[in-house]
Amino acid sequence: MARDGFARVRGPQMRRLIGEAALADWATYAQSWDDLAVDQYMADGGRYRRRRYATLEAASGAVSRQVHQPHFQSLDYNSLNGGVERWFEPITAAVSDMPLTRRIIDLSLDVFGDVAGPAPGFPWRTEMHQFRIEARAGESGRPTPEGAHRDGVDWVLVMLVARENVAAGVTDIFDPAGRSLGSFTLLEPLDAVFIDDRRVFHGVTAIEPVDPARPAYRDVLVTTFRSRPS
Repeated sequence: MARDGFARVRGPQMRRLIGEAALADWATYAQSWDDLAVDQYMADGGRYRRRRYATLEAASGAVSRQVHQPHFQSLDYNSLNGGVERWFEPITAAVSDMPLTRRIIDLSLDVFGDVAGPAPGFPWRTEMHQFRIEARAGESGRPTPEGAHRDGVDWVLVMLVARENVAAGVTDIFDPAGRSLGSFTLLEPLDAVFIDDRRVFHGVTAIEPVDPARPAYRDVLVTTFRSRPS
């Protein structure tokens, strides 16, 4: 993270970092991605993205769910869907209160805190997104339809939850000048990438169904952190 601005973590290592106790609820956690609402704010007219959203304040060992609110990005960070308040269905309390969710947040704070330096002295603003990107015959699914981008935060965790009957979906990392810093595919549950959003851009190529007759989707958890007051 400190050297490159991002760190790819494969599933087995992520499993060790999270711990087996927290992962005992993995099946229930992953199943919650079956209950996401269609994103109604896609300026490209696409119906391929489903999501839920929550905002929290997080410090080591303490997470506080905030009143449900819209997600907002300026057009500087999201040229496709930015500039408007987007009201998504909330992440359910059953998911946000799971020990696994809390452990993922604590792990992220540990990773990003090691790079950021001393604790900022206030809770980190944390935004959680459950995403399902669907692909169909004749309609690819676009995980990042805005292209290579920054999210307008300090830190980002992207963690794969499931990948079913899809090809492509390659994660690309770039420096601000557009030079490639890395390219890889999140293939297995818990495959993840930690990103310093202040230093690098990221994007994911479109997914296509391998077998057009079967459901095809890519489920990820995206959790963002601001270590400074917003």
